[in-house]
Amino acid sequence: MIRCLFFISLLIHSALGQNSTSKKWLTLSGKRPLVIARGGFTGMFPESSSFANQMTQTLSLPDTATLCNLQLTKDGIGICLSGVTLDNSTNINLIFPKGKNNYTVNGKEVSGWFSLDYTSDQLFSNVSLVQNVLSRSSMFDLLAPISTVEDVTGIKPAQFWLNVQYDTFYTQHKHSPATFVQRALRFMGINYISSPEIGFLKSMVGKVNKVKTKLIFQVLGADEIEPTTNKKYSALLEDLASIKSYASGILVPKEYILSVNADKYLGAPTTLVSDAHKQGLEVYASGFSNDLISSYNYSYDPSQEYLHFIDNSQFSVDGVLTDFPPTASEAIGCFANNTQVKPAKGNPLIITRNGASGIYPGATDLAYQQAVDDGADIIDCSVQMSKDGVAFCLDSADLMGSTTVITSFISRSTVVQEIQPNAGVFSFDLTWSEIQTLKPQIATVFKDFPRNPAYKNSGKFVTLAEFLEFAKAKGASGILINIQNAAYLASKKGLDIVGSVTTALRNATFDKQSTQSVLIQSDDTSVLSKFKSVPTYQRVLYIEDKVGDAPKQSVEEVKKYADAVAVTRATIIEVTDFFTTGFTSVVEEFQKANISVYVYVLRNEYITLAFDYFSDPMVEIATFVSGIGVDGIITEYPGTASNYIRSPCTNTDKPEYNILPVEAGSLLSLAPPEVQPPAAAPLPPLDSADVVDPPLPPVANISTAGSPIAEAPQPSASISFANVAKMDLSLMAIMVLSLLSMLN
Repeated sequence: MIRCLFFISLLIHSALGQNSTSKKWLTLSGKRPLVIARGGFTGMFPESSSFANQMTQTLSLPDTATLCNLQLTKDGIGICLSGVTLDNSTNINLIFPKGKNNYTVNGKEVSGWFSLDYTSDQLFSNVSLVQNVLSRSSMFDLLAPISTVEDVTGIKPAQFWLNVQYDTFYTQHKHSPATFVQRALRFMGINYISSPEIGFLKSMVGKVNKVKTKLIFQVLGADEIEPTTNKKYSALLEDLASIKSYASGILVPKEYILSVNADKYLGAPTTLVSDAHKQGLEVYASGFSNDLISSYNYSYDPSQEYLHFIDNSQFSVDGVLTDFPPTASEAIGCFANNTQVKPAKGNPLIITRNGASGIYPGATDLAYQQAVDDGADIIDCSVQMSKDGVAFCLDSADLMGSTTVITSFISRSTVVQEIQPNAGVFSFDLTWSEIQTLKPQIATVFKDFPRNPAYKNSGKFVTLAEFLEFAKAKGASGILINIQNAAYLASKKGLDIVGSVTTALRNATFDKQSTQSVLIQSDDTSVLSKFKSVPTYQRVLYIEDKVGDAPKQSVEEVKKYADAVAVTRATIIEVTDFFTTGFTSVVEEFQKANISVYVYVLRNEYITLAFDYFSDPMVEIATFVSGIGVDGIITEYPGTASNYIRSPCTNTDKPEYNILPVEAGSLLSLAPPEVQPPAAAPLPPLDSADVVDPPLPPVANISTAGSPIAEAPQPSASISFANVAKMDLSLMAIMVLSLLSMLN
């Protein structure tokens, strides 16, 4: 019942999407590109399983095509699975442990379990599907049998695409894919038939109704050999006119259109699409997947990759073959041809975390400039103090994670238990001149997910005064000043961070205007109390611990000190083993007391996302914004959040496509109870006793030999971000400079 309700609910939402006719496309037909789901929603479910195919229809654009990769059983039944063997996508090796065989397939020796060695009854009665990409969830393994071609067409997909993978191989073993396809055409609607074998496609010419069914030539790797001609596929593409004689289009790996260099940055696009269109050939691109690192140019936002293929001034492919049809649908239906729409302002606020720190080293001039360009509402500065009293912006007082300090000042490493349990090199132990000898360093969330290596050490550090002048000059809607470690700095280092922030804001006249919002954030209520006298400032209590409830008494305590709270994602949405399991009442309880709620920190890297979000940061944003209704999102990728909020699918009454928020626990409910993870222990409630902090200690009189406490420098706006003007340097120029530096 839960499963049925889940699908019905999603179908109702999906049905709201409208097929827009106002957009103009550079496809051959002028219509929007086609979404082609490889075996259904294989990014989430085993290929061609009932779940995969049903979810494709539920969550994708209404004209989405479902692709079946054809294989034949011993008794000639057509089944849908990629590749010529079954052991990577089913549990057949466990069911028939002695069934491994060796065959020559198109000149190559292949070992495994082959469908032509088993009858359909043997397969359907014993063998179950499994996810064939190990990084994806195995929660839905062994829940469904292998699907026949009739099973897939039986759910009535909007369009059906049959890919005939190995005609020569099956023909050599007394099977005829051509005969199977001709028979299938009489009983089911097949909109597209593709094959990597020219001989098969030529045999189908004249046997299909070209009005109802298109023949598509599937191009494999550049150096692979096409069985009919014994030519490389790259060579065959040099004669597009010949391909036109037996096909109406080509299906090519995306690298044929837009290559990715060895450094994982994009090369120049080829002319393949425009050349094919001149010949009257449609071009479909394959190989799209949210959970594969493709190019750093996309900043881990999979929708951006699609836009490079469908929304540029030179060309648009006619369709995309993907494992994640919802993301392809959102790119086409929501983000393409949307460059004229200005970023929306207001709720929910887009608040940066160290500027656009997913693109550039955090809290640098480049990160802040990128954040403004991306449409952030609030740009932030986490204030740190140098030994000689200069206030500047950086994520942490420990310089080891965000600078190159380890190469120069590792001897200054200490352990400060009041701040963190592990050793670090702290800003308050280095003078500002020493800090300026360092280079910024871009953050890395996980070892195998580096961010924008070409700009790893780009940009310059920014003093608080420079940050404030920049915010005024660029007309940012607001700023957030984050203050941490105030008590330690005052008592142990003689540094008055609260006084430094107050003075800097006053000098920049932020205390005397209301056009730009000022948010003061801290985890210390005593710090927030220091700013109560300026009514235009919004005070934000930073709650680092995960909590599962906000009792009334605790909320009342918070309200004495703060106008808003910043809470973790896990405080709002409960997650177990990368599956969402429930929503807490924390947002509702705070908002009921007129306290705004900001959620942190949102990132694009799919490894940070629950499976429910389909490895797509847009779905997580949609869940927090339209599903839960937070007042703001704190993100390292403000451009991604801005794209979502300014999208016509978000701010129009009749969107072409709906980016649906998740229903916590719904995806997990599709799996049987016996394979679901055990329920996690409930998170503790916010304790009112933990809200209020002791008063700040007085600033200790600590002399610094040779380094008198200095006022933070306050250069003019024209000097503060002088090197922002250099941002139009090409990526190639930056890479050349980096290479020369390495060689020296």
